Amino acid sequence: MSTFVGIPRIPTAAPETEMDPQDARGVRMAVSVLLDYPGDDFETKLDAVEEALADLPEPASASLAAFVSHARAAGLRAMQTTYVETFDQRRRCALGLTYYTHGDTRGRGQAILAFKEILRRAGFEMDREELPDHLPVVLEFAAFDETGTAEGLLRSNREGIEVIRTALRAAHSPYAPLLDALVATLPEPDEKTIEGFRKLISQGPPTELVGVGDLSATPFPTSDTTMGR
Repeated sequence: MSTFVGIPRIPTAAPETEMDPQDARGVRMAVSVLLDYPGDDFETKLDAVEEALADLPEPASASLAAFVSHARAAGLRAMQTTYVETFDQRRRCALGLTYYTHGDTRGRGQAILAFKEILRRAGFEMDREELPDHLPVVLEFAAFDETGTAEGLLRSNREGIEVIRTALRAAHSPYAPLLDALVATLPEPDEKTIEGFRKLISQGPPTELVGVGDLSATPFPTSDTTMGR
């Protein structure tokens, strides 16, 4: 299939059977652990995920295994450098989900507070420094939540998740398989989600147009962009 600049490819495969909820929770916990900043306990986390791989379904387990293999070969310091360069220095890879729905507008603060309230009402108390819309935090919540609340958060933020995934793939990032594993736990995107993704890719997140510089620059990658599996 030809790839046209500025036009993300739309998935044409028939929807697959959704992953078993228990399996999905296991995959999401693994992605949460590995998508966090690699600290001194990184090797322990790799060991834990590797031990769980046999009980996790394909294709998510293969994606997780690919990341674990790369991370072991690269080593802790290299992965720390890669993490900072990827998620802290590239806005299109930002892990704060409200960035994709609200950009850097004043409304983002309220959206972050809404995430915090959602987690609180579900009985999920944060004991970490990250904001509640941080994707690893949301995935940890999704690994334990059985009310459907976390599922709703993931599905309502699918466009942002796909932008992160697209950017990681375009950069040939070792973190791309983790987003592939996450997407394997989600249903095929509907037309509304696909259109939202295309709009976000072409226009970027919302802005308040205050102190904005060059508006002609494309905010996100627009060539060889994909969505779905």
